[in-house]
Amino acid sequence: MIEIKVPTVGESISEVQLLRWNKKTGDYVERDEVIAELESEKATFEVNAEKAGVLTTVATEGDQLKIGELLATIDDTAKASPAKVEITAPKPPAVATVQNTAPAQKPDAPKPAPAEVKATPLASALLAEKKVDLSQVKATGPQGKIVKEDVLKALEQPGRIPFENQVLSAREQRKEKMSNLRKTIAKRLVEAKNGTAMLTTFNEVDMSAILAIRASYKDKFKEVHGVGLGFMSFFAKACSVALREWPSVNASIDGDTILYHDYADISIAVSTPRGLTVPVMRNVESMSMADVEKKVAELAVKARDSKLTAEELTGGTFTITNGGVFGSLMSTPIINAPQSAILGMHKIQERPMVEKGQVVVRPMMYLALSYDHRIIDGRESVGFLVRVKELLENPAQLLIGKDPVKTLLEI
Repeated sequence: MIEIKVPTVGESISEVQLLRWNKKTGDYVERDEVIAELESEKATFEVNAEKAGVLTTVATEGDQLKIGELLATIDDTAKASPAKVEITAPKPPAVATVQNTAPAQKPDAPKPAPAEVKATPLASALLAEKKVDLSQVKATGPQGKIVKEDVLKALEQPGRIPFENQVLSAREQRKEKMSNLRKTIAKRLVEAKNGTAMLTTFNEVDMSAILAIRASYKDKFKEVHGVGLGFMSFFAKACSVALREWPSVNASIDGDTILYHDYADISIAVSTPRGLTVPVMRNVESMSMADVEKKVAELAVKARDSKLTAEELTGGTFTITNGGVFGSLMSTPIINAPQSAILGMHKIQERPMVEKGQVVVRPMMYLALSYDHRIIDGRESVGFLVRVKELLENPAQLLIGKDPVKTLLEI
């Protein structure tokens, strides 16, 4: 008899929650087959069968378990039952026969499983968060995928979207146990709010140059690098340059000392159906634009599928969050402790701007920098945000981190 116990997942983690059983008592499982999913305060991870045999579950879904506590047992002397063999044996193709004889099927004949819904990570998060009825969403993305714009278009017609299939006069309530991840998010946000002298400074950036670059090079960029050219690479690179020039924004408080970082490990806030996660991109100052876009895509998929590791969720020195993808025009993001600052991106919106006495329309975005005033003064916070604005409005500076003309003139 093999005992499956809750594995150690980190030095500071003493308890996890059993999210779900992938197998049930009496099932025959193969060696290394995933039998359960556990959730710690930082990430979700899988438990595999150590040997083949018949599984007996001990814990129940939703249980809080201590590290080392018994999760299940496996009888490795048992053999696969005939039913198991029959289920896993190859079956001759019978799709045409089933379709042609459908009218003759019994009333209780099993119905074909619905086709899997294909959606981008962002669209999936929106669908789950807004509880959108999929029948009201028309997919327009490549290979029939649902994209963000499809979900937003469906949300513009709220009269056609049922609210959990309830009648309008219903006043039902429901309780749902808070997950470990949500409890951790709540705890960390309250600690950040109460444990820092947090202030927010604002600015706005003209996105014309970046939009022009994306319009001109996005197809070629994807052809060469195999990933789309988004906004995050521009912002991440701009922040990595500005963090080097304003080191206090990239610092953190460690007891009664200030810890400065000579590298930019930038966290990116990713919204998932289960809550907000903040995975980290290491050494962004040394990454190319394509490297950043590939890493963002990789982390977004891992976050959506709850595959992020504890290492990928710890150790950032600065955070970027993009509320603009949800339509936010302005916000005051909360610091991701123990970091000392966070940059908030927002929706790009055309607005009238005055240039040389003339009113022109420009695609503008508000930027917000929330910072810990204990170690970052107004000069540093404003200077950092102005530098990020300058780099975004003049993307050529991202190449060397300086104004090309001033570099040429050595001034």
